[in-house]
Amino acid sequence: MNTFLKSLVGLLILGSFISLKDDKPPVKQSPPNDDWPTYGGNNAGNRYSPLSQINTQTVKQLQLAWAYDTGDNKDASQRGMDIQCQPIVIKGVLYGTSPRMKLFAVDAATGRQHWQFDPFADPDKKPRFHPVRGVMYWESGDDRRILYTVGSFLYAVNASTGKLIESFGNNGAVDLHEGLGDKETLGHEIANLSIRVTTPGVIYKDLLITGSAVNEGGDAPPGYIRAFNVRSGKLEWVFRTIPLPGEYGYETWSKDSYRKLGGANCWAGLVVDEKRGMVYAGTGSPSVDFYGGAREGQNLFANCVIALNAKTGKRVWHFQTVHHDMWDRDLPCPPNLITVKHNDPNGRPRLVDAVAQATKDGYVFVLDRDTGKPLFPVKEVPVIMSPALPGEHPWPTQPVPTKPAPFVRQELTEDEITTRTPEAHAYVLDRYRNSRHGSKYMPPSEEGTLYYGFGGGAEWGGNAADPDGILYQNANTMLWWLKMRDVRAQGNGVALSRGGSLFNTNCAVCHAAGSQTASGKSGGASQTAQAYPDLTDVGKRLTKEQISTILTTGRGRMPSFGHLSGDDREAIIRFLLKLDTRSVTTPIAANDQHSSVVNTATPEGADFPYSPPYLNNGNTQFRDQDNYPAIKPPWGTLNAINLNTGEYLWQVPLGEYPELTKKGIPPTGTENHGGPIVTAGGLVFIAATYDEKLRAFDKKTGKIVWEYKLPAGGFATPITYMVNGKQYIAIAAGGTRYGLKSGGSYVAFALP
Repeated sequence: MNTFLKSLVGLLILGSFISLKDDKPPVKQSPPNDDWPTYGGNNAGNRYSPLSQINTQTVKQLQLAWAYDTGDNKDASQRGMDIQCQPIVIKGVLYGTSPRMKLFAVDAATGRQHWQFDPFADPDKKPRFHPVRGVMYWESGDDRRILYTVGSFLYAVNASTGKLIESFGNNGAVDLHEGLGDKETLGHEIANLSIRVTTPGVIYKDLLITGSAVNEGGDAPPGYIRAFNVRSGKLEWVFRTIPLPGEYGYETWSKDSYRKLGGANCWAGLVVDEKRGMVYAGTGSPSVDFYGGAREGQNLFANCVIALNAKTGKRVWHFQTVHHDMWDRDLPCPPNLITVKHNDPNGRPRLVDAVAQATKDGYVFVLDRDTGKPLFPVKEVPVIMSPALPGEHPWPTQPVPTKPAPFVRQELTEDEITTRTPEAHAYVLDRYRNSRHGSKYMPPSEEGTLYYGFGGGAEWGGNAADPDGILYQNANTMLWWLKMRDVRAQGNGVALSRGGSLFNTNCAVCHAAGSQTASGKSGGASQTAQAYPDLTDVGKRLTKEQISTILTTGRGRMPSFGHLSGDDREAIIRFLLKLDTRSVTTPIAANDQHSSVVNTATPEGADFPYSPPYLNNGNTQFRDQDNYPAIKPPWGTLNAINLNTGEYLWQVPLGEYPELTKKGIPPTGTENHGGPIVTAGGLVFIAATYDEKLRAFDKKTGKIVWEYKLPAGGFATPITYMVNGKQYIAIAAGGTRYGLKSGGSYVAFALP
């Protein structure tokens, strides 16, 4: 029996008992430093382990040790949710989340369940799903807590029993709308806006410091960074990423931008330097994506690496990676705190504590941890400022590091167009010649533009770094097609229906709706692949009831829109199903480039929700007619970058399309979501790919030394830990991404 069949048989046998509750006490505690105690492995976010039992010599013997079935995705009605969670291991117990956001504790050596906590156990509580990429742990004496976020609530759960800690917040939960402002300050209510946390925060002493994920359309709340008391749930401090009048950075926005715009949020996670008492965060773009007419200026503290005093939340320094972002170039992963060798001003080598921040467009900014000063020179490069959409105000320069070189392509040329088949080449070439292309800093336009760097580049899986200052970064090279559309009335004073207006405010930033857009144009989506589905003919795929359920609960990457009223959700559904022919007549301020249609969700004259005059055609990835990327491979890579020198050690394809490999085509790499870990055993472990494999690479050469086909795609970041003298590698196998099969399990591997 081959290795794969043995593993499959073992998995099936384990499946007969892994969901059963085990009331036995946890296994004997592991030696210190052999846990995986935080998201990212340690407070610095290195994703590094000093364990070496599994190494380049022994890794070929690695085999399935246990599997844990979360119990979700067992039937068709529950499928469609993946697992992006990187679990943690504390004293021999592994804590993670299920596809449907249940929290669980299992024996880290056997996979046997201790407990599960279901945040939606109450039948009166409507589920609201979103990705959960990790959980947090805190202890003081016998008080041991797991903290994680579901919807707009932060929960504190007893790590031993799985019960809510009722002394925390309101009966165990804190409302994450707290600290975002009030109507008197912002001019609108916050409590009914969508907020969630997809990547866990960090814990510094008795403070839980967190960012948030918010909508990217006109109803986005501000993305403030906040600290809560881990014992009581009390709000301790707030750092406003969109400054109020009188605060530092306010002058980098249009007057009163804070009253109409949101975003500038740290959704990808933070890291902590306990010795310095500092927390480091990377922020995303301001709303709305791809049009900044209402926010003239540099827009601090959007698109920034920020160092904050962890105790007080006061800014120590910041470094902006994109000025006045018009391209949705969020900082997509947590910073990585590393130590590197660089020369002092006299040319003498010295050790420098640094922050490494990877970006969607393939840069790595390496900054001094104390000052934010770049360790490699960063140039402010003049960029194309026109033609820009009316009312837009592009920033004249953008920061470009001189080292390291970008780890993904920067500008599309004709030489990069796919040659996979003559037909595919001709198909893509036609779009190339009929679209704008060139600089990645071209302003968005109504003509349609081909860009790199909308979806990463670097992604939320982050990167890993070893103590030698080598950064291991997986990357996507995908081509995106952006076409803006004017959503104002077309000269006759007739605007969109109420549902269409609500769609533009809440949904259009991700989803195209073809002829249902205000401009009446399809946006050319027939030659593209939507990263989020085109909803033009959604009624042919889903019933009204199914659409209503997805809007209320969310599914996969789509968050819940349960914060909208039932009437508003009904109006959006009628718009999508082309049942709503009524429109709203409003006067048009034709000469005011900042004017926008007043919809029924926004009282006339109000700033919020903001209705921009231009919206994009949805997050649209451009592929050939056979659904392969429109450019030459590699389409996904794993990179080893020496941050002491800024030079690459190696770059190799990550993943393959099995059907292309069978035709004799060398591995192309695939789009990948999830991140790597690196170990003292000389290995880099990563899954993340379309082919559903977990791989181990030799960290010195980039050569694959072990691989395993998972029961479902591993679109998460693995971990490693030791229990009772045995080292394990574990990962969530959630599947569903890229249209692949669903999963709902965690699997762990060890040596015989």
